[in-house]
Amino acid sequence: MKSSETKQNQGFDVAVIGGGPAGMMAAGRAAERGLRVVLLEKNPGLGKKLLITGGGRCNVTNAEFDDRALLAKFKDSGKFLFSAFAKHSVEESLKFFHSRHMDTKVENEKRVFPVSDSAKSVWEVLVKYMNDGKVEVRSDAEVKGFTQNKSGHIDAITLKDGTNIAAKHFILATGGKSHPETGSTGDGFIWLKKVGHKIAEPKASLVPIEVSDAWVKKLSGFSLPEAKVTLFQNDVKQAVKKGKVLFTHFGLSGPAILNMSGEVDELMKYGEVIISLDLLPKHDYATLNEALQNLFKKDDKKKLKNALDKLVPSTLVDAVLEKSGIDGNTSCNGVSRDARLHLVKVLKDMRIRPTKLLGTDKAIITSGGAAPEEIDWRTMQSRLIDNLYIVGDMLDIDRPSGGYSLQLCWTTGWVAGNSVSTI
Repeated sequence: MKSSETKQNQGFDVAVIGGGPAGMMAAGRAAERGLRVVLLEKNPGLGKKLLITGGGRCNVTNAEFDDRALLAKFKDSGKFLFSAFAKHSVEESLKFFHSRHMDTKVENEKRVFPVSDSAKSVWEVLVKYMNDGKVEVRSDAEVKGFTQNKSGHIDAITLKDGTNIAAKHFILATGGKSHPETGSTGDGFIWLKKVGHKIAEPKASLVPIEVSDAWVKKLSGFSLPEAKVTLFQNDVKQAVKKGKVLFTHFGLSGPAILNMSGEVDELMKYGEVIISLDLLPKHDYATLNEALQNLFKKDDKKKLKNALDKLVPSTLVDAVLEKSGIDGNTSCNGVSRDARLHLVKVLKDMRIRPTKLLGTDKAIITSGGAAPEEIDWRTMQSRLIDNLYIVGDMLDIDRPSGGYSLQLCWTTGWVAGNSVSTI
């Protein structure tokens, strides 16, 4: 289609590409302002990845209301985010959902979830938001690329079936490359490269870790709600995280592990890495030794394997005894001082050997994307093409597990939808 023909047939003020959280938020906000909006989604339905996030529970955001403290979690990327978060941060996101009758609750590490424990609740709010604004949603609409005119403006989107969708402004929200089965296959990065944007090659981020230790795999499905995880290389402490740890059939997952996966990946390039689990982080060595002494006095005739579950979950007892080398049939009053001190050390330092990180298909998010210096963060507008806006996981912004990724989607999606011109 020629540029002049495209302009004559412009029917939409805004075309949003991608029906994930950032795209739905952007489309809803633009429509709320009275703009005519079309949202294009390659899947048969919207929010496929949103519906599986957080194991289907959906970690909506993180209840940190101090923007400076919140953005510090984004590390070096945080410096780019102040303008956008000044317009729509955690407080505004929670007001958005609460005002639409979706109650939330706060769990460990300030993680916010719907009271319903269902991502469908989040999905329903966003879909109704778009419906109220009369957003035209086109599913099974796979985009092939952009049509640009001589001045560099984007005139239209070309679909795989040959259809051209003309609009005045375009919001790109196709996501990264994690969970490609949900449609996140990195297409948007290819289009951005073609129009001149620098793209940091996406790689798996926040990824579960495969380990060699058989005892870990035997605990598949078990989780520690609050553990301390320390990373060692060459007996030197490299990183420490606290939080939930999930044991799986291949190794380890859960927020504390996911947030450490980047460091593990980097360190494994230089040699063996050790992950140390402190099963009882609220005790130091001295207080744990005292707790064991008191337990052994109280249950002196009991077998160790039947008494230890007063300190650690029963699921972990066999693994702890295996690592400590103590016979679980030994009576508590038969445990020597040296054996007890060794048991303390094991409880505070369960060592695990990672073998590799799982790939992008298992990653919670991917890192990489559009260079942040090429974005106007006050509007989410491309600095290269003034009728293009880039949001959500398309952006090269590091963030940890804990609700930060979805908050980035709410913020950037809302700011783009709020900023896109009415002209």
